[in-house]
Amino acid sequence: MDPSCEPSSLPFAFLLSIENMGSTLCLFMFMRFLLLVSSFYPMVANSSSFMQQPLCHDSERSALLQFKQSFLIDGHASGDPSAYPKVAMWKSHGEGEEGSDCCSWDGVECDRETGHVIGLHLASSCLYGSINSNSTLFSLVHLRRLDLSDNDFNYSQIPFGVGQLSRLRSLDLSSDRFAGQIPSELLALSKLVFLNLSANPMLQLQKPGLRYLVQNLTHLKELHLRQVNISSTIPHELANLSSLRTLFLRECGLHGEFPMNIFQLPSLQFLSVRIPQCLANLSKSLFILDLGSNNLDGPIPQTCTVPNNLRVIDLGENQFQGQIPRSFANCMMLEHLVLGNNQIDDIFPFWLGALPQLQVLILRSNRFHGAIGSWHSNFRFPKLRIVDLSDNKFIGDLPSEYFQNWDAMKLTDIANDLRYMQARPKFQIPGYGWTAHYMYSMTMTNRGMQRFYEKIPDVFIAIDFSGNNFKGQIPTSIGNLNGFHLLNLGSNNLTGHIPSSLGDLTQLESLDLSQNQLSGEIPLQLTRITFLAFFNVSHNHLTGPIPQGNQFTTFPNASFDGNLGLCGSPLSRACGSSEASPPTSSSSKQGSTSEFDWKFVLMGYGSGLVIGVSIGYYLTSWKHEWFVKTFGKRQRKWTRKERRHIG
Repeated sequence: MDPSCEPSSLPFAFLLSIENMGSTLCLFMFMRFLLLVSSFYPMVANSSSFMQQPLCHDSERSALLQFKQSFLIDGHASGDPSAYPKVAMWKSHGEGEEGSDCCSWDGVECDRETGHVIGLHLASSCLYGSINSNSTLFSLVHLRRLDLSDNDFNYSQIPFGVGQLSRLRSLDLSSDRFAGQIPSELLALSKLVFLNLSANPMLQLQKPGLRYLVQNLTHLKELHLRQVNISSTIPHELANLSSLRTLFLRECGLHGEFPMNIFQLPSLQFLSVRIPQCLANLSKSLFILDLGSNNLDGPIPQTCTVPNNLRVIDLGENQFQGQIPRSFANCMMLEHLVLGNNQIDDIFPFWLGALPQLQVLILRSNRFHGAIGSWHSNFRFPKLRIVDLSDNKFIGDLPSEYFQNWDAMKLTDIANDLRYMQARPKFQIPGYGWTAHYMYSMTMTNRGMQRFYEKIPDVFIAIDFSGNNFKGQIPTSIGNLNGFHLLNLGSNNLTGHIPSSLGDLTQLESLDLSQNQLSGEIPLQLTRITFLAFFNVSHNHLTGPIPQGNQFTTFPNASFDGNLGLCGSPLSRACGSSEASPPTSSSSKQGSTSEFDWKFVLMGYGSGLVIGVSIGYYLTSWKHEWFVKTFGKRQRKWTRKERRHIG
């Protein structure tokens, strides 16, 4: 080994340079460590402060407790079945330290940094009483969100003290039985983005209140004034609320000229308000057009003249006349169309079958007429699941081809969780955390009664063709739609037999075939429908035994009334009974013979009795002494024997 390569032979200067480099590296690493520690410290500090959230302020705790004591707790004060008294568990210092922090109370929201109360969420809290302007509620000046909906404030006025809550961004006083004028102080809360005063029919916002609201609440995204007495025109300034996404002005007594530019609001997604006769230029962001249950008349306004995002058109419960505008065919995103209870005079709108998303079609109680017509591949209603054509003037045969091809009505895998049909635009209100959704609703006859569906289950499949003049036989193809929950073909002119294929509708809950001309027997296959809760075949010409077993044991007599040929339970007519048959000639003869024989028997008994009594009388008179000796001694002996036994 070369000695020049040994460590001892390395120059001193070289070793010194290595040592200096090591010191520099160590110093560099140490500085990096200090830098990491310094940057980590704020995270630790923040985490610590997060874990140790400050307690609420004593003044705010006291204000909340006094607010609680100003009300009675009444379980009938809220219409929500899930209501409960949130304030019942609020405690003061004297009631135990553990629950004295108001930030931990039910319905109370606090700021994590300052401990101030910024939210009060007391919807459906069973509160009964009134709020005055001196209420300690209005000392909570840091409030941003206040929800007192669905309580009972006993027709008191909204106190002007609400104007002190100048930081409010969300205010919900719906369904609270408030009355009187809406105070101008409320309409001056300029930071509001959400305002809901709906379902307070005694509440008034008279002219110029609505204009004053629009001028001040320029940041509004949600405005709900349904069933509030506005009694004025809609101001054109409403169209200046460029951030407005939801507008409910239904059942408000509005009148006068309607500002058309409202329909062009760039963010508008929900609209429920009375309308003019033309809706050609709807905002592309509009999802819901709900104009039902008003007093609108005249022709239906032209809608969807340009492509849009409408999911729901509800014009039901009005007095619209004329025909359905063909412009509806442009509503390619439409899922829910309700035109029921109007005066529409038109043929069946088969062209709506081209709408790829249409699921619900309600045309009930109008003046539709004519035959439904043949199914066409271009108009096949690919997603239709609920159709109601009841109480119109349709004629002709039932549309068997439609039944065969409505694929969305066939049984599919049923989800485990119950969902409802709804529209859910994807947006949130900043600082409120509320995601918009609109539940589809409808009115339909089920189990013999008209029912309002406030929510429609996602799996519900139904057809109601009742109250028309359909004729011919019930198509066997209807058995293909085995996802049915409701089938109503009553009050028509249908003939022939009930098809046994109806037994394949295993999900069926309500079947009404009453008031027709059906004949033959009730198919035994119907007993396979184990979910059937309502069954009505009354007033037809059915014959034979009523099937027994499963749900058929639960149906009342009224389900089978007016079918003189039916027999068996629950009817009193037993099958095969001759109870009502007149007697034949042979049976008459047999009855006469029996009657004759009985006369002889009775005569024999009568004559024998007379002869026996006569002989007895003769013997006792003629042989009295012998009779007494023979029977008299035995009687006395028996008497003595009885006496000995008793003694």
